[in-house]
Amino acid sequence: QVQLVESGGGLVEAGGSLRVSCAASGSIFSINAMGWYRQSPGKQRELVATITSGGSSSYADSVNSRFTISRDNAKNTVFLQMNSLKPEDTAVYYCNADINPSRFIGSTSYWGRGTQVTVSS
Repeated sequence: QVQLVESGGGLVEAGGSLRVSCAASGSIFSINAMGWYRQSPGKQRELVATITSGGSSSYADSVNSRFTISRDNAKNTVFLQMNSLKPEDTAVYYCNADINPSRFIGSTSYWGRGTQVTVSS
């Protein structure tokens, strides 16, 4: 079994910063891409940022230059540093990872349960 557990969400004023983390645990042989998505009420889940196992990252236009994704491969953990937060960044943030549970089978996409980020105006 593989689990992704997010942490670090909370309430912050507009212009502030937060860092959310996601740790993968369980039966893991290797982790390919990891990423963060978010969903606010009444909207579809959207991609925020992704990072490859080699450290290449990409961002949604709405967060580019404000958010930074990083990962610690030794700890199977991905981070999202969020700066200059805006009320429209308010959402549940979900971690996603493409994981190979063993060398003998293909990868599977796993999701965390999400962590709430609320930005007050």
